[in-house]
Amino acid sequence: MHLSVHYNTAYHYTQPTQRVIQLLRLTPSSFAAQNVLEWRIDVDCDSRLRENRDGYGNISHMLYVDRPVQSLRVSVTGKVLTEDRHGLIDGLPNELPPQVYLRSTPLTRSGPMIDDFAHAIDRQGGALLDKLHRLTSAIHIRMTFDTEQTDAETTAHDAFAAGHGVCQDFSHIFIAVARCIGIPARYISGHLFRRDGDTLQEAAHAWVEAYVADLGWVAFDPSNGISADDAYIRVACGLDYRDAAPVAGARRGGGEEALTVDVQVRQARLQSQN
Repeated sequence: MHLSVHYNTAYHYTQPTQRVIQLLRLTPSSFAAQNVLEWRIDVDCDSRLRENRDGYGNISHMLYVDRPVQSLRVSVTGKVLTEDRHGLIDGLPNELPPQVYLRSTPLTRSGPMIDDFAHAIDRQGGALLDKLHRLTSAIHIRMTFDTEQTDAETTAHDAFAAGHGVCQDFSHIFIAVARCIGIPARYISGHLFRRDGDTLQEAAHAWVEAYVADLGWVAFDPSNGISADDAYIRVACGLDYRDAAPVAGARRGGGEEALTVDVQVRQARLQSQN
């Protein structure tokens, strides 16, 4: 599928800032199921961007704004060609050993309720891939998608106990369960083309990848109860949201901050080569 992305993050400050520093994880890598055709980041003020790769293999940029500003907009535009490989992820640069993704974090730490849920999934037996599909479906059925009840600091345990959350929470719960039963799992941030025609979204999307021996990494989206297909653009990965968040940073000055985000993912037409 040929997909185009327009992703805008806009800040407004009640007072001029003295300095802004942000870590941007906004640029996807090409791999077997994803070919990045075009991608650029634009900032609407004088700034510096420094590109790097982090320890998880994500393309990152450090953004420095050293002059006073009262507003800041970071705009991302790009085109990506995706292929449906039934969730199989292959050909990524700078892969870490799967065992790295067994490590728990504060956001993905298990608890008695998640432990019981995990062991119930595990006791049903079957092949590992079957367990992961069962887990995806179970979370999708048990949890209610609700954008009002959780935030970036909500843990897997708290979201699971409450029974509602957003894609970040669904993903943290999946990761907590998978690690509880010894399956390496990692958090993925990126973009989703919605086939229902809703191209304008309020945030990027999140899902997970779990490691299956003899197959490798396989992508699952518990928010939608499916394996990731060619509607997904993979951008960044990590142990949890904090490792893969699209934007993280700090500022000096600026007073109060207002943030707006809009994401548009559309199906684009391939240009003729004639």
